[in-house]
Amino acid sequence: MSADNLRVFTLNSSRDFGERVAKAMGQPLAEHEEREFEDGEHKLRPLENVRSKDVFVIASLYGDVEQTVNDKLVRLLFFIGALKDASAQRVTAVIPYLCYARKDSKTKSRDPVTTRYIASLLEAVGVDRVVTMDVHNLAAYQNAFRCRSDHLQAKPLFIDYFASHADHELIVVSPDIGGIKRAEQFREALEQKLGHSISSAFM
Repeated sequence: MSADNLRVFTLNSSRDFGERVAKAMGQPLAEHEEREFEDGEHKLRPLENVRSKDVFVIASLYGDVEQTVNDKLVRLLFFIGALKDASAQRVTAVIPYLCYARKDSKTKSRDPVTTRYIASLLEAVGVDRVVTMDVHNLAAYQNAFRCRSDHLQAKPLFIDYFASHADHELIVVSPDIGGIKRAEQFREALEQKLGHSISSAFM
């Protein structure tokens, strides 16, 4: 893939992260417009030619004080749609935090399966590939998408980080019962890296 054929966009809500990614790639961020209207609606569009280009859009879909999860999701969907309408050859959505991925199965009668709905929405606007990291349920994520999907794990990076800061006692804590298995896998990997035992806990 030549640099001339590549375009990297990041939505404003993920600008800081997107700039760091683009810098690591040695690729400038492509320009786009995000316009707000008085009635709460908005418009997003690329300001560069994307015809026949390989386009990456970086947007993490977590809620914050400026935009809700839904605000960020709709903006991403509309922007991907605009890119496809502008004849982008391929659009990859890089979504470090994928919203609504925790509800990946029915636990009660008539429950929604929001992981599948998010996949359907992204595919409906024409996304070609989705990249995310550390989803709640990897199998459910992989089964929800018909387009290509990639899953990245932060565990190796965290292990290296905490191993370099292990000058005091470490305890691996899961925030709930559902996360115990993942926390235990992390604890075991960190133990192997450090060569000594580490305590665990859950809340």
